Parts: sequence; C-alpha cells; structure tokens
Amino acid sequence: MYFTGVYTALVTPFTATGEVDWQKLEELVEFQIAGGVAGIVPVGTTGESPTLRTNEHLKVIETVAMTAAGRVKIMAGTGANSTAEAIELTAAAKEYGVDGTLQVTPYYNKPNKSGLIQHFSAVADIGLPVVLYNVPGRSACEIPLDVVAELAKHEHIVSIKEAAGSVQRVIDIKALCDIEVLSGDDSLALPMIREGALGVISVASNLIPAEVVALISAALKGEFETAQALHDKYAQLFDDIFIDTNPIPIKAAMAMKGLIEETYRLPMCSTTDENKAVLRTSLENVGVL
Repeated sequence: MYFTGVYTALVTPFTATGEVDWQKLEELVEFQIAGGVAGIVPVGTTGESPTLRTNEHLKVIETVAMTAAGRVKIMAGTGANSTAEAIELTAAAKEYGVDGTLQVTPYYNKPNKSGLIQHFSAVADIGLPVVLYNVPGRSACEIPLDVVAELAKHEHIVSIKEAAGSVQRVIDIKALCDIEVLSGDDSLALPMIREGALGVISVASNLIPAEVVALISAALKGEFETAQALHDKYAQLFDDIFIDTNPIPIKAAMAMKGLIEETYRLPMCSTTDENKAVLRTSLENVGVL
C-alpha cells in the first residue's frame, strides 16, 4: 500500500498583508504530526494553489517536506491544466524528497480521454508515485472509469482521490482495476472505506487531526461500530466546513480556534456572519471551542 490513513489537505496560512506565513506553516505541520496523521498534502485545493505564485507553490512544498523531515509522508499538489507546468512542478517537488504527487484533472480545457491518459502518463513518467484527483465539481472534467483502468496500468500511478461525491465510483473502480482509492470527502470516508478505500485526504483534519485519525483508524481495522459513532459525532461539522467554498469555512474555523489568521487571497474571501455563526455552533457542539 502506498498511501493509507489520513492525509491532511493542508491550508496555506497567510499574514495580514497577504503573504505566505512561513512560520505558521511550520507550526501547522507540527500540529498535524502531533495529531497522528499519516501524511500531509500541501498546495492542493485546500491550500489555495490557484492563487500562489510558482515560487511560492514550490517553497510551500519544500517547507512542508523539510519541516516534516520524514516523520509523515508528503503528497505534493503539483497538478495543472498545462501538462508542461504539471511536469515542471512535479519534477521540482521530487527533488525535495516528497513521497508522491496529487494530480488534479486538467481544469477548464476539458481534455478528451486520450488527452487525459497522455497528460497523467507524462507526469507519472517522472517516477514519483501519482495519486489521480477526480474532482469534477472543480475541474468540469471527470476521469472516466475506463481511463482510470488504463492509467492504473502505469507503474507509477498508484492511487486515486475520489472527490465526486459518489461511493459507487469506489465500487466500480475496485471492480475494474487494481488501483488504491482515497476518499476526497470527510463525510464519505467511512462508507468509501467500507467499499475498499484506504483512507481519506481530509479537510476536517486541519482542525481535528487526532479525531479524524481515530475515525479512519477504527474503520480500517474493521471496527465499524466505533468508526460510525465517531462519524456521527462529527458529521455536522464535516458538512458545515463546506457551507461555503473550500477552504473558506475551514480557515474560518481554524481562526476561531486560534490556529491561523483568517486571511485569503482574492478571489477567495471571508464568508458571511451567518455562516460563521453556523460554524461556531458546530465547533462548540463537538467541543472544539
């Protein structure tokens, strides 16, 4: 197994002036490691990758990898809708000693099946273990099942993050080919693990790493009664951290807990006071606040 357990889709903290807060980033990595996560995913969707400059993008990966220093696995977000850019980012991340790369479906340009196969294969040829990232709600392009099956034949394409909101996709993928699956949704992690997924790339674990680790660990051990109880406890929070576009709510919640400053880069911005009230109530209900 390449990637199993909880991988935190890490937020990128900014200072009040909008620069990357490098000291805070290191603190967040330590917080995740203390929480017992299996790995960290820097500069994915939750890390606001679209608004980071290339030098910042790579420095975030380098900083996370250096801070972790081999204590947890690092799955670097190096996807792009330009194959040349994805290759450039992935090759650079490989030099930092990361354990794998998360490759989002090329967004906006919506490649056909052949284009998808060529794109992901070209990145995988670099030699870093690749986790495909199926998130049609963001990319407007799903990775078709037959394309997943074809890509699974590549020795370096080892897993797929399923963030399409479908447990059935996990069932279908496992029936078609030999590729590992990770849930891309906290709320679906438990049912996906029941169908063969090996863990979750989690947003909620930014806030409650130990609790998400306990849930996923129980599920992977087959202790489904314990896992279900934990899922039920945090189910409303799992929903509420998506009350607005990710990562707006999770950064707001982390700010309420005092983990970061609530700062974004446009076009991302703060959510409404009403949404913040819902988040605060949800955090209070599970004892985070």
